[in-house]
Amino acid sequence: MKRKVMNNCAMAFCFIAVIVALVPLVSILLDIAIKGGRALNLNFFIHTPRPSGETGGGMANAIVGTLTLIGLASLWSIPLGILTGIYLGEFGSNRFGEFLRVALDVMGGIPSIVIGIFAYIIFVIPMKTFSAWAGGFALGIIMLPVVARTTEEMIRMVPLEIREAAWALGITPFHTIWHIVLRSAVPGIITGIILGIARIIGETAPLLFTAFGNMFWHHSLNQPIAALPLQVFTYAVSPYDDWHRQAWAGSFVMVLLVCIMSIIARLIIERGFTKTSLK
Repeated sequence: MKRKVMNNCAMAFCFIAVIVALVPLVSILLDIAIKGGRALNLNFFIHTPRPSGETGGGMANAIVGTLTLIGLASLWSIPLGILTGIYLGEFGSNRFGEFLRVALDVMGGIPSIVIGIFAYIIFVIPMKTFSAWAGGFALGIIMLPVVARTTEEMIRMVPLEIREAAWALGITPFHTIWHIVLRSAVPGIITGIILGIARIIGETAPLLFTAFGNMFWHHSLNQPIAALPLQVFTYAVSPYDDWHRQAWAGSFVMVLLVCIMSIIARLIIERGFTKTSLK
């Protein structure tokens, strides 16, 4: 009887803890959905911002700018992260591998504003201008550890027996990794990439030092570029009510994107590993 009571008390405590943890999340999502959903309209997606004090306009340039920055960040961080993860998963059982893991973990925990300052020194000061290149570099640094560590974990999840079978058939280590191990780990690697992109969608601090923001369309990657987080920040601290409404709409769009990408990642990893296990 005593054990049953203790078990029920423990289960009740866990249930209460889950509810307490979900309350802030649900409150934030509902608040953003209600206030942001009311401000969403077609103009928000097809028009650029209006001058200060004027009503209307949208964040079309910021949406395109965010996609551009994500593309620039992915252009170098995804290949580098995958290659780093392959090395750690296959050949990282040594001191250098341990050092690299610690370095990636530290990089993943560095405040994003510090990464922004670093990108400012590397790109903005030599180029003497804020640019999309600098913003993509800063976001890529944030994205890199997520992709690398996820790739490593997915590589390690591939059974050793598969490698041994390939080696027994005379397949070289390179072809084993490229054609067999990576093929089995693709769903998890794609998931890591999606989660890395979701991680950088709402980053604002590093873009303040790199992309800087732009109220108009950008015509070159060598100039300041708009981004949803920057536009939301600018509108949120403004004294205009219409800009406040659009800030809520921009926040809602970013949260929606993160939720969609997280759901896609979950579906890919579940269905991908299910198919792999069946094969």
